[in-house]
Amino acid sequence: MGIFLYGIIKQVDDISQLEDSALLRFEVLFALVFLAVLAGRFIYMTKTQTSALPADTSHFQRQAARFVHWGMYASLAAIAITGLMIGGLFSLGFKSGFLIEAVTELHGLTVSLSYLLIALHIAAALYHRILGDGVWSAMTPFWKEQ
Repeated sequence: MGIFLYGIIKQVDDISQLEDSALLRFEVLFALVFLAVLAGRFIYMTKTQTSALPADTSHFQRQAARFVHWGMYASLAAIAITGLMIGGLFSLGFKSGFLIEAVTELHGLTVSLSYLLIALHIAAALYHRILGDGVWSAMTPFWKEQ
């Protein structure tokens, strides 16, 4: 979560900023570290964690939870991958034109999608906090259900 927030705060505002080779190298390194942390978390979570949803949770709700979780991982990975593509294209001289504009647009769309999925995840967590079904306590280290 912290590394994602840092990425949002320090984002490149204009692609021409990548003319600074030190910034470009930092952006590439940041994206690679982000992908490594994300992959590590994904592997850890899929190997060690099980759903905290109660047994009587509807099929639709289970599928929605699965979609949001997988979607968050996919969109976050896509942010880093499209960022790496932008950096690669820029370093190869594609500083304007259809290709880099398309990848930049895709990058922006994946950022927006991640915001939407994170908002859905937070809304679902709050919903389960109100229900008091134990899901909130499994998700958060604070404000535990009684």
